[in-house]
Amino acid sequence: MNSETIQRVVVTGSSRLRGDFSLPGDKSISHRSALFAALGEGPSEIRNYSTAQDCQSTLDCLEALGVEIKRSPSLVTVEGVGLEGLRESEVMLDAGNSGSTIRMLSGILAGQPFTTRITGDESIQRRPMKRVIDPLTLMGAGIEAREGNFAPLSISGGRLRAIDYTPPVASAQVKSCVLLAGLFADGETIVREKMPTRNHTEVMLRECGAAFREEQTAEGMALAVRGRESLRALGSYTVAGDLSSAAFFIGAALIVPNSEIRLRHIGINPSRLALIEVLQQMGGDVEIVDARLEHGEPVADLIARSSSLRGDHDLGGAVIANLIDEIPILTVISTQLEGTLTIRDARELRVKESDRIKSIVENLRRIGVELEEYEDGLRLCGHQRLRGGRVNSRGDHRIAMAFAVGGLIAEEETTIEGAEAASVSLPEFYQLLASMGATLRYES
Repeated sequence: MNSETIQRVVVTGSSRLRGDFSLPGDKSISHRSALFAALGEGPSEIRNYSTAQDCQSTLDCLEALGVEIKRSPSLVTVEGVGLEGLRESEVMLDAGNSGSTIRMLSGILAGQPFTTRITGDESIQRRPMKRVIDPLTLMGAGIEAREGNFAPLSISGGRLRAIDYTPPVASAQVKSCVLLAGLFADGETIVREKMPTRNHTEVMLRECGAAFREEQTAEGMALAVRGRESLRALGSYTVAGDLSSAAFFIGAALIVPNSEIRLRHIGINPSRLALIEVLQQMGGDVEIVDARLEHGEPVADLIARSSSLRGDHDLGGAVIANLIDEIPILTVISTQLEGTLTIRDARELRVKESDRIKSIVENLRRIGVELEEYEDGLRLCGHQRLRGGRVNSRGDHRIAMAFAVGGLIAEEETTIEGAEAASVSLPEFYQLLASMGATLRYES
């Protein structure tokens, strides 16, 4: 059953999981492939484009801007219009639940010779936008926002000026926004990263032939793009499977006894491997096999098996930026750790689709787990029994999926309220979990 058609899922404990399958395309790469294909010169064919609602929102917005897009389950065709081919939308753009869409697209809109209004759902309208408004304003765009920080945004674009910018927060979305705006600027725009974040935009800039360079400095990485130069089309492009989605199935295999799964053609970009590395440090049996490079992105098959997890693990600083989306499932996994998990410097979780720190802590307590909440993280002593019960996704896809995995090892049934939120990133999630041997019951 598709995640969009249900409201709650009841999960029963499992004694064994098995699976060998591929996953829909990586969300981060799918967003960027559509954006760069639209700005390229000529047609691009994108295979394994993410089925997530977030990524469909990016396509919807591009269509409203005059980009011709054809969609089928196996192929998305984008007729690139070049840097100067976007048209003023007749309607307000709707990013849905996608922070990636509204923040990255804002960089492109800042370079257009017209005014665009863009908004999103209630969650998006609570998320801070000043982090992209500030640099785009420095580049010459005129932006109006609710309370100066929240969507809806009104972006009056035009010819931009290049800037040398250091983001105040480690964010791949902010970095990407400024680099995309830099494509429309006179001169060379530089973004300076003190802490590395996922680098899919940099890979895509190279793939499309942008005048892009990067340099290691004493303070971190300097990323520079020269504006007003045309991009080539992506051509035939296959998106690697989504590692953030794979995390839930890997987690399930690690904590459910007698389990083994193989996930094929998954993106293993080094900026995304923090979760795998942490799980391996815990003693998790996660194997990377058949590693190869496709479209500048490393991909591989991942094999995960039931494991005894051990050790005290304190996570903070630079690793958090590359682990931020996986913290919900990592915390659920760590309830079975012979040791402790401490997460700090993760205040960014407070302004995700939900206040994820609060969502994790409240829901774990509902199913019998004791843990401590910090303003910027949490602390959990592992090897705890999950008794099951009723949890609430708070409309957050990663919370819904993480606690469905937790339900697989609970003593009693676990009911996920708001289970349909999973469709934001992986509509097939519950089907795939059931295909591995999980026992699920759907309720509308």
